[in-house]
Amino acid sequence: MLEKLNQAMDHIEEHLEDTVDVAELARIAATSEYHLRRMFSALAGVPLSEYVRRRRLTLAGAEVLSGRDTLLEIAVRYGYGSGEAFARAFRAMHGIGPGEARRTGAVLGSQPRMSFRLTVEGNGDMRYRIADRPAFQVVGFKARVALVHSGPNQSIIDFVRGIDKAALGRLAKLADQEPAGVVSVCDDLDPGRAEGTELDYYQGVITSAGAPGGTTALPVPPGTWAVFTTSGPAPQAIQELWRDVFTQWFPSNPYRSRPGPEILRTVLSEDGSQADAELWLPVEPSGKLGWHS
Repeated sequence: MLEKLNQAMDHIEEHLEDTVDVAELARIAATSEYHLRRMFSALAGVPLSEYVRRRRLTLAGAEVLSGRDTLLEIAVRYGYGSGEAFARAFRAMHGIGPGEARRTGAVLGSQPRMSFRLTVEGNGDMRYRIADRPAFQVVGFKARVALVHSGPNQSIIDFVRGIDKAALGRLAKLADQEPAGVVSVCDDLDPGRAEGTELDYYQGVITSAGAPGGTTALPVPPGTWAVFTTSGPAPQAIQELWRDVFTQWFPSNPYRSRPGPEILRTVLSEDGSQADAELWLPVEPSGKLGWHS
């Protein structure tokens, strides 16, 4: 339950002047480190490590303005090995160095303490199924791109536009497993999902055939997948599906995310205004160690 996540948030507050151990946070939240990072990023909109950093700099900012301790004492208290490192981090968050902030009494930024609660927002059932799959492979054209949180990812758009249509058509004929047809695959993502971190992006197919020249094969081990489907306006329906999976489905079902590629199959209407989409996410049963005990 979200109560356990909030207990982990309490633990963070108690250790902002100490070491925030993600393994201990995962134990408190009764889940895996991977799923904790993934869920936190989805629910909070910021990676866990970034939240901890900003909370520390918020408290450090108040102490800088109070003038009681030296800047170096404050830096060491919040985990910075030197005054220079502290000053760089302080300026990145507050827009001003700690020395100048103390001299001028500047207005500083603040990261509020977070807590989570379940809000019922869904106005319909989510359509999903659970699939246990043997090992398979993705074969496709690959690019290394940066993660973009909102709006179009221009790197992916440019990459897909640059793929030879005839070559992609020949590749599509090799698809012989579900999800059928040409799919988009994201792999090697940072669990925290920090904007700007890199990932492997594939435009390809699921196939037992060998990889044609110019393509790359991604072996995928056996495992369990949660498969979600949606239909609606493009791209809103797909964006809302991603949102609902992590803010509604995971907190309400006995599964947690696990490392692995994330697969999306999209079929657009002729005018591109409507989309039918199928999203495959690697999961594992949480059992008694889920978010629901």
